[in-house]
Amino acid sequence: MDLTFPEDRREADVRSGRNVGDVERWTSVAAGAGLAMYGLSRRGPAGWIAVGVGAVLVRRGLTGQCEIYRALGMDTSASRDDTRRALGGPAGVNVTEAVTIARPIEELYRFWRNLENLPRLMQHLESVERVTDTISHWRARGPAGTTLEWDAEIINEVPNTVIGWRSLEGADVVSAGSVNFDAEGDGRTRVTVRLQYSPPGGKAGAALAKFFGGDAATEIREDLQRFKEQVEPAHTES
Repeated sequence: MDLTFPEDRREADVRSGRNVGDVERWTSVAAGAGLAMYGLSRRGPAGWIAVGVGAVLVRRGLTGQCEIYRALGMDTSASRDDTRRALGGPAGVNVTEAVTIARPIEELYRFWRNLENLPRLMQHLESVERVTDTISHWRARGPAGTTLEWDAEIINEVPNTVIGWRSLEGADVVSAGSVNFDAEGDGRTRVTVRLQYSPPGGKAGAALAKFFGGDAATEIREDLQRFKEQVEPAHTES
């Protein structure tokens, strides 16, 4: 029988030097193994660099220790149930992107509020399933062929103005964000997406993803442009 309390486990993590959370650890192992295999399939310096980075990620996952986190004073080994705490300080990555679309606010808000529409414009999303009117289950493609899953809850909603959300307990990716709708006249609407998230691997994971061409800012910018192309009349000039 496990009689370890959360406080006891936290103290054990401190004594052992662990500063990486469980989900982040296993994602590091998966991403590191995939990167190492990719490197071994290549020849030359780039391949060996990939093998080296992969080995570092695997070690990070197996030991639960990250020297970069230690140097920055970061620790994600504590409970990640509190979204605000997980995204506080230097832990979270912030992204803001916007686009102006020649469609009325009501139409664009209605599209976003039906969350099951989102995989149509967000290429990394596999599916969004409605659980209740405010809670949904998300599946997305992760690093090294992994699948990330989480539940999200709408926590702020003003019709035709804003939709705000946060991830719930047990999420593979701890996140919070909002999409705002602002009228710009002549039937045009400014759509602004703000996202704060703690990626698998923390900021180091985000930097690695950016190095390999997968940073969130670029993806969201492309998603919004895809949304604009889908809903705007073909003859409209932006």
